[in-house]
Amino acid sequence: MEFSIKPGSPEKQRSDCLVVGVFEGGKLSDAAQVLDKAAKHYLSDIIARGDMSGKAATTLLLHNVPNIASERVLLVGLGKSSEFNAKQFLDAVRAALRAVQATGAKDALFYLTELPVAQRNAAWNMTQTVIAAHETSYRFDRLKSKADKDKKPLRKIFFGAISKTDAALDATVQQAVAIAHGMNLAKDLGNLPGNICTPSHLADEALALAKTHKSLKVTVLEEKDMKKLGMGSLLSVTHGSDEPAKLITLEYRGGDKKAKPIVLVGKGITFDTGGISLKPGAEMDEMKYDMCGAASVLGTMQAIAEMGLKLNVVGIIPTCENMPSGTATKPGDIVTSMSGQTIEILNTDAEGRLILCDALTYAGKFEPDTVVDIATLTGACVIALGHVASGLFSNQQSLAQELLDAGEQSHDRAWQMPLWDDYQPLLDSNFADMQNIGGRAGGTITAACFLARFTKDYRWAHLDIAGTAWKSGKEKGATGRPVPLLTQYLINRAAAK
Repeated sequence: MEFSIKPGSPEKQRSDCLVVGVFEGGKLSDAAQVLDKAAKHYLSDIIARGDMSGKAATTLLLHNVPNIASERVLLVGLGKSSEFNAKQFLDAVRAALRAVQATGAKDALFYLTELPVAQRNAAWNMTQTVIAAHETSYRFDRLKSKADKDKKPLRKIFFGAISKTDAALDATVQQAVAIAHGMNLAKDLGNLPGNICTPSHLADEALALAKTHKSLKVTVLEEKDMKKLGMGSLLSVTHGSDEPAKLITLEYRGGDKKAKPIVLVGKGITFDTGGISLKPGAEMDEMKYDMCGAASVLGTMQAIAEMGLKLNVVGIIPTCENMPSGTATKPGDIVTSMSGQTIEILNTDAEGRLILCDALTYAGKFEPDTVVDIATLTGACVIALGHVASGLFSNQQSLAQELLDAGEQSHDRAWQMPLWDDYQPLLDSNFADMQNIGGRAGGTITAACFLARFTKDYRWAHLDIAGTAWKSGKEKGATGRPVPLLTQYLINRAAAK
C-alpha cells in the first residue's frame, strides 16, 4: 500500500473514493463544506433527509456526486464536535477504511487527516491513518489452502490538503509506513503456530532481516554457548523441550560510534505449556503468543532500520519452548543464573522471568545507556489493566515518563505500576537467593521485582504486554503492540540527540 500527500481543492481531485467527515447535527468538516458548495448543496440535502446522522463511525457511500471529479464520496460520521478527540478520530478513520476496502476502489483520498484533534497535529493524524490502513487490510491466511484474496484491493491512499502542507510531513508518512511494516512483521510471527515459529525460526527471521538491512548485525548463540556463559536460569526452561534454545542479538549502529546503545530485550517463549506446572487446556493454543515480546523487538528493529534512525540500538531475544517431559525442570529445583544469584523454581509456568533475567545480565556487556524488556509476562497484568494498556515498571522515573509519553504520542499506551522494595520480601526463599514467584497477590509487581534484581547496574524499564500483544475470540490475532510505543520512544531519543 502506498501513501502520499496530495494538495488541492477536494472537488477538483480525481480519485476512486474521496473521504470527508460529518459531525452530528449535520455540521460538515471544512473539506465537506467545499464539496457541498461545488455540488450545489447535494451533501447537505442528503443529510437533511436523514440519510447521514453524523453519528460516530457511521458511513454513507455516494456515487456520481454533481460537479465532483472523484468517482465516489464517502461521508464518515465524526460524532459530536464538542467531544471530538483522538479516540473519535481513530474510530472514524477505521470505519472509513473498512468502508472503502469493501468497494472496488483502488485508491482513496482522505481529508479526515485535516481534522483538528485536541493535543494532536497533522503528523499524528497521518501516522495513525497509515497504521490503521495496514491494520484494517491485514490478513494472515498464508497457511490456508485457499488464501482469501481481494478482487480489487486498495493500493493507494492520498492525504488531501486544502492548504499548503509542511514538507516534513512527507518524511512523517514514510516513518509511519516503516512502523506499520514493523507491526506487520510482529503480527506475522505471533500468528504463526508453535510448530513453525520455533526458536530456530526466530533466529532465521533475524538473519533474514540482516540480509535485507545491511545496517543490522545478527549473532545467534547456541545452548553450548549459553552454558559457557553460565545461563543456568535460561537453560532450565528449555530442559523439557527437543527444540534447541537460542539467544539472538541484533545490533543496529545508526548513531555515533561512541554512543552507548539502547537495548531492547524481548521474551521469546515460542510455546508455553507451563512445563511441569502444566496450564489448563482451555485456550492453551494462545500460548503461541508467548513470544510476542521477541516479535516486537524484531518488528522494532526492522522499523528503525527501514527509517534509518540515527541511534544505536541492540535487540536481545532469549528464545525457547517450555515443555513437560522426563527431563523438564521440576518445582523445587534450584538453578544458578548468569549473575551468580540462585533461584528456587516454585512454579515452572513462571518461566519468562527465568529466561529474561539471564538476558538482562547479558545486556550489561553492551554497556547500555538504557535497557527495556518486553514480555507477555503475567496473567495478573491482564486482570489489572485489561487489554488497553501495557504495564510499565522502571527503576528510574525519568525513563518511565519517557516511555509513558511515547505511549501517549503513538496511542500505544502504558500505565506505570509500583516497583517498591516493600514487595521484594515476597520473593524470599529459605533455600536460595530468591524464589521465582511471590504468590497470587501483586503477581505482576513481584514478577517485575524479580527482574529488578538483575538490572541494578543500568537504567531499566519493563513492559508487561500480556494484555495487549494479542486479541482472543472472534478477532483472535497478534496486535503488533508495542512496536509503535517502542519506535516512538527511539524516535524521540534520536531527536533529543
